[in-house]
Amino acid sequence: MTEKQTWSQRFESALHPAIARFNASISFDIELIEYDITGSQAHAKMLAHTGIISHAEGEALFSGLEQVRQEYRQGQFQPGIDAEDVHFAVEKRLTEIVGDVGKKLHTARSRNDQVGTDTRLYLRDQIHQIRQLLRDFQTVLVDIAEKNVETLIPGYTHLQRAQPLSLAHHLLAYFQMAQRDWERLADVYSRVNISPLGCGALAGTTFPIDRHYTAKLLDFDHVYANSLDGVSDRDFAIEFLCAASIIMVHLSRLSEEVILWASEEFRFVTLKDSCATGSSIMPQKKNPDVPELVRGKTGRVFGHLQAMLVIMKGLPLAYNKDLQEDKEGIFDSVNTVKACLEAMTILLQEGLEFRHQRLATAVTEDFANATDVADYLAARGVPFREAYNIVGKVVKTSIAAGKLLKDLQLEEWQQIHPAFAADIYEAISPRQVVAARNSYGGTGFVQVRQAIINARTQLGVS
Repeated sequence: MTEKQTWSQRFESALHPAIARFNASISFDIELIEYDITGSQAHAKMLAHTGIISHAEGEALFSGLEQVRQEYRQGQFQPGIDAEDVHFAVEKRLTEIVGDVGKKLHTARSRNDQVGTDTRLYLRDQIHQIRQLLRDFQTVLVDIAEKNVETLIPGYTHLQRAQPLSLAHHLLAYFQMAQRDWERLADVYSRVNISPLGCGALAGTTFPIDRHYTAKLLDFDHVYANSLDGVSDRDFAIEFLCAASIIMVHLSRLSEEVILWASEEFRFVTLKDSCATGSSIMPQKKNPDVPELVRGKTGRVFGHLQAMLVIMKGLPLAYNKDLQEDKEGIFDSVNTVKACLEAMTILLQEGLEFRHQRLATAVTEDFANATDVADYLAARGVPFREAYNIVGKVVKTSIAAGKLLKDLQLEEWQQIHPAFAADIYEAISPRQVVAARNSYGGTGFVQVRQAIINARTQLGVS
């Protein structure tokens, strides 16, 4: 049998060893140790501030907790399974350092509001880090876009050639996705940054605590207005996991494109050795491992979101042990998102090269300029739907003849409709097709250059 725990005087015997291992969270919630110490230091200050303990006791608790922090950082404090969780581990070590005054730390507090505080402090820190990684990712996208405003790439709908695009415009679409991710995390942060400290187990406390004082010490914007809600709320975790999942959606979409672009069928990019691997039996292979792993890891984060929703859907108020299961999913999602953002940023910056000649050829191989023929006629007074039908017939007959639109002779154009003139060839050239789409937010070069300026401005916002 294991050693009896702090709460176990109510019980005749200790937990069965297997149940103790099953019940313990120290193996993963040790991740929270520094946040637990920070929260406990604020709690100790508040106890002294309100006269619940003396100032001398408050100072002893604060300095003792700081010693625990330093011991952990130096590898001298490494609690094991007997500690059950990070909160008991810190309190036990604190009491060894400062004596019986350490037992006063838990006055007017429960593990329920304590773990809620720790988790929010952790997520706050991680959101800042993820937002910075998003900025790094966005910066690389803009850097590449700036060099490729007039580089053309086929645009697709339904994975069929649709219309040519500026490569910069294509990359800036991912910049905008990441911008929404950056903004979304700021919104999530506002609901993470609410303090449950002082809610107690579920009903508050009889001690004259000052919850706003601890909230200010810990830089929380608000405190929970309802103690039941404060200890049982995990909306903030669900929102974070949702935001993390959307980040992974965006990274996975870009990953899929890079995988396609690197294939022999597309040949739009070349993978550099620093970000690719080979086959164990096929010496010619160069595999896009980074985007494939990002695409694969996306499912992990989705799974954690689903798990959190399922955990919460049937829980009565207030705290339930099920909520111990929130941490591993949060921790893994944080680590996965950070690793994937870093890897994709490196891949874009150092791991691939766009094959400009292949791209230039690719935009001349199809009928992606057909809409521009219809627009040409519409600009000369032909109703667009009529023009659309005319061009549809032209494409059909051209395919049958093995020709592209650019291969038609002027006489053939004029047989189709007398509005066609010699300038039709310039109008349907890939570069002009792209340049002409100068509506706000379009792929026209003027718009793309302005979009890059706007993106640089957004990157300067903290």
